[in-house]
Amino acid sequence: MFSVTQATHFVLKRLGLPHFVSQVVAGLLLSPSISILPEVIGGYLFHEKSIELLETFGTFGFAFFIFLSGVKVDVKMAMRMGRQAIYIGVLSILVPLLFTFAAVMILYKDPEERYLTAYMSSLFCLSSFPVINCVLTDLKIPNTELGRLGYSSAVIADLGANIVVLYRIISRLASIGADDMYYEMGYLVLFVLAVVIVYRPLMMLVVRFTPEGGQVNMIFVYASLLPFLLCMNIPILFRDFSMFLVYGLGLAVPPGPPLGSALVDKFEGMVSGFFLPLYVTACSMRIDEIQLRFFDPQMQKIAFIAVATLLVKFTACLLPLLHKRIPTKDAMAIAAISCSKGVVEISSVTISGDLKILNQDQFSLVMAIITLSSGIVPILVRKLYDPSRKFVGYQRRKITDCKPNSELQIIACIHVPNNVNSVINFLGVSHPTRENPIALSVLHLVKLNAAQASPIFLSHQNGTKNVTGYCYSENVILSFKKFEGINWGAVSVNVFTAISPSDFMDDDICTLALDKLSSFVILPFHRTWYIDGSLESEDPIIRNLNCRVLEKAPCSVGILVDHGNIKRPMVRADSFINSSSKFAVLFMGGSDDREALALAKRMAKDTRVGLTVAHFIAESDEGVVDWETILDSETLREVKNDSDISYERHMVNSGPETVNIVHQIVNDHSLIIVGRNCDKEIPQTCGLKEWSEFPELGILGDLLASKDLGGKCSVMVVQQQQSVQSAQLVRLAASFCFSLIFFITRNILLLL
Repeated sequence: MFSVTQATHFVLKRLGLPHFVSQVVAGLLLSPSISILPEVIGGYLFHEKSIELLETFGTFGFAFFIFLSGVKVDVKMAMRMGRQAIYIGVLSILVPLLFTFAAVMILYKDPEERYLTAYMSSLFCLSSFPVINCVLTDLKIPNTELGRLGYSSAVIADLGANIVVLYRIISRLASIGADDMYYEMGYLVLFVLAVVIVYRPLMMLVVRFTPEGGQVNMIFVYASLLPFLLCMNIPILFRDFSMFLVYGLGLAVPPGPPLGSALVDKFEGMVSGFFLPLYVTACSMRIDEIQLRFFDPQMQKIAFIAVATLLVKFTACLLPLLHKRIPTKDAMAIAAISCSKGVVEISSVTISGDLKILNQDQFSLVMAIITLSSGIVPILVRKLYDPSRKFVGYQRRKITDCKPNSELQIIACIHVPNNVNSVINFLGVSHPTRENPIALSVLHLVKLNAAQASPIFLSHQNGTKNVTGYCYSENVILSFKKFEGINWGAVSVNVFTAISPSDFMDDDICTLALDKLSSFVILPFHRTWYIDGSLESEDPIIRNLNCRVLEKAPCSVGILVDHGNIKRPMVRADSFINSSSKFAVLFMGGSDDREALALAKRMAKDTRVGLTVAHFIAESDEGVVDWETILDSETLREVKNDSDISYERHMVNSGPETVNIVHQIVNDHSLIIVGRNCDKEIPQTCGLKEWSEFPELGILGDLLASKDLGGKCSVMVVQQQQSVQSAQLVRLAASFCFSLIFFITRNILLLL
């Protein structure tokens, strides 16, 4: 079963289909009607004892999946969602239910047929949080605006779905016998009281006595599973409400570290990688014969109501989004996600088949519709929604385009405590004054814990500090507020916290830069050093993040390589001692170097900052005139005329000559600013690219950050915003063509 599932997904993933569809198709291939297995193996697989074993494993795996899904839900964050998510969640449940009820009453007269069709159609009215959460993760959009709205509305819709299913179970029990209903309801109430009074306080006690940042004792992790195993092993008491109790137990576990994280880290791989695929494949193997009799009027009515219900659900989610003026494609993507179906719906259909509510034909029909919807939704969302589309630059967001005394919008990213001092020291030498202010947005990036399902983005402007009971950014807030106080009137600080998966943090950075209309983003380098210059730590995750931000940032980006020697110039009035700092810019020409020089010139407005501009010129470039050379000359003309800036001209013929000069410059300066110029082949750096270790720093940036220089200076590597994106090029080209046609037409008319 595992081999067939993996082989099927190897083929279907190229069509954009998720794992769930591959598991269903694999089960269909292994079913008795289409079995691709030899007769001997098929005899073992479809033996009565084998089927019982598969059902046991599958049911346990699905229950474990529901339990872990409850652990991931943060109830406190769910209570803070906006009105828009509440409207979408409620309408996505209520409107399809009303439509289904009306359609069943019109098309059917027989009470049994009405009940059966309404029961089947309700599967397509409801939404499941575990399924939508899996879809958002597979699409890699959980921390986008669309993903957060989809997650929030899914929590509300899931709550409504549970209420509807609970009512449906109670109605069925009441139709069977009142005594059974009273007994099961009594057991349910007792279990809920035990969870609230005993289980939840014990879990909170475990969290309280676990040291901050430490790991919980695995004995408590296993002990927290005992009530879950109790629900699964006493089916005589909770046979109809077992999944509700399992989900409730998961909600009772405190999300996040240390307990919730330990549970998810310990069991998520086993459940998602083995038990859950086994369950889905085993369920789809129950299709004994494919007998979708579409020409049967009854089957046609059921198919019509099911498809119409999904369309009504889609429309019910779409209209309020369009009313809020959300872009049409984004609104359609959110509406499509709300219609996602998956393992939870498969489980409901399987249980209905076991209870003889659905016959074989109806079971096959519903399974086919669920599989089709689960396959169409991801493909449709990928076509409608591109997260990187919003980062296309229609405006220039560069330091070179900022007015001399305008407010400079900066985003500073923080990963670890060391980054705080690095950023504060760098900004301290950036000459913030009342006439030359800085608007600083600090983004504290925290890796999303495995036990948290939804990414979180918080603004601390209103004093928000705690998330799920833990302080993530308290030290960051205090440090930068102190920096704001020291530079009162010159620096305004807003602190944000983004808790998201490492693979998606670049979306948080670029979105904030876009919203704040920032001109510059400061990224910390992925390596840190001790005071003696030896390597302290290296994080490849941060390096990959920096590379992704460089690719799609809507403004200029700087990577700060801090060796701990950026010193802010100070004036001590009591002793009349002035301390100054020496910085240098290595200029070889190009847009990135011009952006680096613009940043350095802003810093050099402080008379205590000594700035040196080292201009490297190749002899072969003497006399060459092009547009880039003209821009470089104009930029350097202002430097040459500024008496406070030291200008040095170096004639070089090769990379080794450049290295020798750079070694001399490094010894006399504490900070060097350099342009990235990653793809630029010039004589000044000839032969150095082959030795480059970190391409994201460019050739000179990599040289300055290497071990050869022994960490003698800190480095800021600057990449200018990609000046004109493809969308802007199209618009400019169209405008140029229109102007040209107008000009030619006017001259012809004048001649006539």
